[in-house]
This record gives sequence, structure tokens and C-alpha cells, in this order.
Amino acid sequence: MSPTSPPLRILLTGGTLDKVYDERTGNLVFSRTHLFDMLDQARCYLANITIEPVMLKDSLDMTEADRSIIRAAVARAPENHIIVTHGTDTMTETAQVVAAQVTDKTVVFVGAMIPYAFGGSDALFNLGFALASARTLPPGVYIAMNGTVFDWRNVRKNRERGRFEPLHL
Repeated sequence: MSPTSPPLRILLTGGTLDKVYDERTGNLVFSRTHLFDMLDQARCYLANITIEPVMLKDSLDMTEADRSIIRAAVARAPENHIIVTHGTDTMTETAQVVAAQVTDKTVVFVGAMIPYAFGGSDALFNLGFALASARTLPPGVYIAMNGTVFDWRNVRKNRERGRFEPLHL
């Protein structure tokens, strides 16, 4: 293991990143995570990454109990560098719950606007960016989307523009 590559844990919680198109219903649904495929495609073969499935859920369907489960998973992880895959609609709410009790780790939330399974998805880029961010940022809770790292307290999803932006410049 390289001294510049600390152990990292990826917590899978769902979101658009992991959705697929169900031809029978016409809906986007979960069948399995795409994270392993994404890491293979990115040629990311680091032995010091642990992947932990927590849930596969649309963030609009997440409850406070779900957010507590995610917070607990972050808190009990032995690693100090953590990525949480998450739906973009309520990512900031879960980040707030985690930040309230986890202060000694670098936690990076990441998601996608377009499912990985679709062509033209931002998922692979966002995951690679989150990997680099989680390994280099100081302790804190962040959101890494589309090449920008945001402090969880200074970000919002602009649904009209389909991107994350700072609350205050």
C-alpha cells in the first residue's frame, strides 16, 4: 500500500448512480450495484478499498431511520476516509446527519444525475473524483459532484440546471 493511498471504505446506499431501466414497468429501479463494474472500467484495482452495501434506495424514499443507519455505518467504519454513494435529491440532508456526529473522518458523498447503466452518465467521473477527494481532503463532510467539492453546509442541488452549486460564493 502506498503511503499516499490510505485505506478507504465505500458505503453503498443507492441513488440514480445504481439504477437501471425496467423494460416491463418503464421505471428506473435497483437490481444490483454497478460499483464493481465502475471500478473495473476505471482500472481502479486498489487493494485497500472496502465496499460495504448498506442499502439500495432512492434518496426521495429515505427516512430518518435510513439516515441514522448510514451515519452509524460511517461512525463504525475503521477507515478514516469514506465515500457514500447516495441519491442526489436528499444527499445534503444525509450529509447533515452524518456531520452532526462524525467529525474525525473524511466523508465524501457522491452520486449521479444519470444512471451509470445509461450512456453519457456522469457516474464514472463523479466516482473517480470522489475517490481522489476522499483520499486528499482533511476530515469533514463533503459532496463531490461533477468536478467540484462542496462543504455539506454550502451546497444545494439546482434541479432546474441539473447540477450542484454553492449556496454562497
